[in-house]
Amino acid sequence: MAALSGLASALESYRGRDRLIRTLGYCCQLVGGILVEQSARSEVGTRLLALSSQFSHCRTILRLFDDAAMFVYTKQYGLGTEEEDIFVRCVSVLGNLADQLYYPCEHIAWASDAKILHVDSAWWWTLSTAFWGLSLLLGIARSLWMVLKLRQRLRSPPAAFTSQRPRGKRRTVEAQIRSEALALLSNLADLANAVHWLPPGVLWAGRFPPWLVGLLGTVSSLLSVYQAVQASGQADAAS
Repeated sequence: MAALSGLASALESYRGRDRLIRTLGYCCQLVGGILVEQSARSEVGTRLLALSSQFSHCRTILRLFDDAAMFVYTKQYGLGTEEEDIFVRCVSVLGNLADQLYYPCEHIAWASDAKILHVDSAWWWTLSTAFWGLSLLLGIARSLWMVLKLRQRLRSPPAAFTSQRPRGKRRTVEAQIRSEALALLSNLADLANAVHWLPPGVLWAGRFPPWLVGLLGTVSSLLSVYQAVQASGQADAAS
C-alpha cells in the first residue's frame, strides 16, 4: 500500500509522470523491438513499437511547456558564481544554454510535422538532437570531473574528515560519488541514442536496431527513477 501511495504521489507531479511515460515508452520499444527482430510479422511487437512512438509523441507535446521553467532555472543559476569549481561552473553554464536552445528547436520541428509551420522539420530535429547531445556531453564531463575530485578527496581527506563526525562526512562523499556515477551512466546511455538519431554518416547514426534503442533508454530511465527515489528518501529523512 505504501508503494502504491508513493507511486500516486509521484504521478501527481509533472516530472514523476514524465519519468513513468519515458520508462514505459522505452520498455515497449525494447520488448517490441526484440519481438520484431525474432519475427517481422509479430503483431504484438508492432503494436508495442507503435505504443512506444505514442509515448514519445506525448512527451514531445508536454515539453512545449518546459521553456519557462528552463529559463527560470537558467536565470537563477546565471554564471554559476556560487560554484567553487571553475570547470563545473563553465560546463554547467554551457549545459544550461544547450538545454535552453534545445526546446525551441524541438518545438519548431514538432510544429512542422504537425503542418503548423512550413519549414524543414528534419533540419530542426537534427539541431534539437545536436543540442541534446551537447548537453549530455557536458553532463558527462561534469560527472567525470566530480567523481575524480570526490575520489581524490577520499584518498587524501582534508581536515574536515578528521574533525567531528568523520564517518558521516565520508559516507556523504561516497553517496555523492555514487550519484555522479549513476548520472554518468544515464547520460552515456542517452548520448548513444542521441548520436543514433543524428543524420546518417555521423559515427553510428541510424545503425541501432529498435531493441537496442529501447534497452539504452530503459537503462537511462530506470537510473533516473532510482535517483529520484533516492533523493525523495533523503529529503524525507532530512525532514
